Parts: sequence; structure tokens; C-alpha cells
Amino acid sequence: MTQATTPAPQRPARQGLQLPDYPWDSMAPYLATAARHPDGIVNLSIGTPVDPTPVLIQDALKAASDAPGYPTTHGTPALRQAIVDWFARRRNVPGLNPNDVMPTVGSKELVAWLPLLLGLGKDDVVVRPTVAYPTYDMGAVFAGATAVAADSLDELDAETRARVRLVWVNSPGNPTGMVRSVDSLSEIVAQAREVGAVVASDECYGELGWGAWDPENGGEPVPSVLDPRVTGGSNDGLLAVYSLSKQSNVAGYRAAFVAGDAAIMANLVNSRKHAGMIVPFPVQEAMRAALADDAHVSAQKALYRGRREQLAGALETFGLAIHHSEAGLYLWCTAREDTWSTIGRLAELGIVVGAGTFYGEAGHGFIRVALTGTDERMAAAVARLGANS
Repeated sequence: MTQATTPAPQRPARQGLQLPDYPWDSMAPYLATAARHPDGIVNLSIGTPVDPTPVLIQDALKAASDAPGYPTTHGTPALRQAIVDWFARRRNVPGLNPNDVMPTVGSKELVAWLPLLLGLGKDDVVVRPTVAYPTYDMGAVFAGATAVAADSLDELDAETRARVRLVWVNSPGNPTGMVRSVDSLSEIVAQAREVGAVVASDECYGELGWGAWDPENGGEPVPSVLDPRVTGGSNDGLLAVYSLSKQSNVAGYRAAFVAGDAAIMANLVNSRKHAGMIVPFPVQEAMRAALADDAHVSAQKALYRGRREQLAGALETFGLAIHHSEAGLYLWCTAREDTWSTIGRLAELGIVVGAGTFYGEAGHGFIRVALTGTDERMAAAVARLGANS
């Protein structure tokens, strides 16, 4: 007699992390509406550069295209020196050690992986700005940590504050365009040091200050977290993250870097060697050329300055109120209605903008309008807004 056997229970297939849907997918119907406009779509929803990559950067990439060997994770000595020189010249951060900088494959990947590379886990808290780029939260998810929205550690209860291990600062902010002053940065650094947390400052719009933060028009440079006025003379526990995508029109190159605390940087370099997170050598050479040249940055900023002035006036005429937006590539706006109603009205004009709801609960009611349209498309948007005010 054959003995019956009980089949082994089936284990569910592993399907990976269950992450929220990518928020921009919800823009599809509005993109479709705008695309039907007889004069074509004006897509101001995503801040992707549209102007040509400067020739000097293209030439540097081409000249380095014969690259049969593996590149260095830490970056070539020439690139690291160019980063150090740039920090001293453009960000009021003198005396950085070239060992304490490293190129990254764009800044988004570093934002996403930094909590994991710092060794954070389930008992740890990552603080990010109240209105913020969603990747800060995703980085906490990847590490199994908890993301908390706050603009100051004073907003947290004592138990949460004691668990904070990483504080993200984003100045100039995306999407709000807010800029933290030296005093504000100093305060968050002091709070983080009290609890033993790292401060990572995402500064990728640092060259794009307007008004009081526009040095070319008599303003002050946007401060860096590594500015000695902020650090008190020590970079302990501090990291600055920067991308060349916006200032140099090289988003397609994935060209960025991180700098700061010597011990943290050494560990990051080592971890990234193990993981194979390496910027290709031709891109490293393109970065070196871009960082050594200020003229193309000034020329690109002049284009954005002109577009910003035109678009801001047209949006206000259309009935929108502009909030903050002191720096960066966006105008942070509200109307007397909810976010999606405003997006729908603009889509009927063939204009696509970003939803403030993508940036946290505090973004409800807001829209984000990018300055990254060509002069021709920006003129089209201004004309449509003026005709429907």
C-alpha cells in the first residue's frame, strides 16, 4: 500500500521590494491632453536640460573615448583636484583634501544608496525636508530605515530624535527653490552633531541663485554645507552632493560628485569599489573640463534668468501665486484650487507642469513649473498664459 504524502507548501515567489508606483506615471493623461494643442505641447514638468552641451565638454569626452582599461572609482587625481579647485572658487570651500571627494553616477543614485552605504537599518531614522524630492524617502526604504519629514530636528519628539542617523538638506530646494542661509545650515549641523547624525546636503542647484542669491546681479552665493562659516572648521559628519547636470547641460552624462568627512568618504570609496559604482573615464574627463570653465555656466544661467523672468510674469498674470523660488530651475506656485485642477487647466493650454503632491503632504495645492524649455517653447507658453488670463 502506497503511503500518501502531503505536498510541501508552496513558497511565494520573491518579487522584490514593493515600492510605490513611480509618481510621474500619473501625468500620462495630462500629457495626452496637452499634446493635442494645435501649436504643440510645452512640457515644463521635468527639469531636464534642453540646451546644447557646451562644445568644450563634448570635446573632452571625445578626446577620452579611447578608454580600454577600467576607470578608478575614486576618480582620477586630475578630476579630484578640479573638484577641489571648483569648491574653493565657486562655493567658498577652501582647503578640501583631494582624497575627500569622489565622482558619482549622477547624484540621484547617491541619494538613493547613501543610507545603505552608511550602514543604516530598521532602528534608524532618515530626516528629509518637509517638501522634498521623493528619492530621499526611497533611500530610507532601500536601507530598511524610517524616513521622517522635518525641516528642523526640533520638530521631532525625543525618541525619534535620538534615532536620527542621517539628515538630508536640500538647498536650493527642489521643488520649492528655498535657500538655507549660513545660520540655518549651521543650526541643522549643530542639531545633527548633538545626536551623532550625518548631514548630507544636496546642492545641485547651488549655481542657480536668483535675486538676493544671484552674485552676477549683486547677490550672495548660495552657501554650501562645507562652507567654513557653517562647519566651524571641521567637516566631521558632513557631506555635500553636487551634480553638473543643470549647470553644464550634461544630464545625459550622469556626472556628479560627493565631498566631505574624510572617514565617511574613505568608506564610501571602498564600498563603491566592491559594488562597481564607477563613473566612466570619458565622463570623468568631461567633468574635469566642465569644472575648470566658468564661462559656460554663466552663459547658461543667463538663459535661465531670462526665461524665468518671462515665465514668472506670465504665471502671475494667469492668476498663480509664486512661493519661494529664490533659486533653482523651478517656480513653485499655487492657484485658488487643488493641484490637479490647476494641472488640468494648464494642460488644456498645451502646457504640462509637475504636481506638488509628488513632493509630500505639504505639496498639496502646489504645482512646480520648470524653466527647462527652449526659448521658442517658453515664448509659446508665455503667449498662451497671457491670452487666457
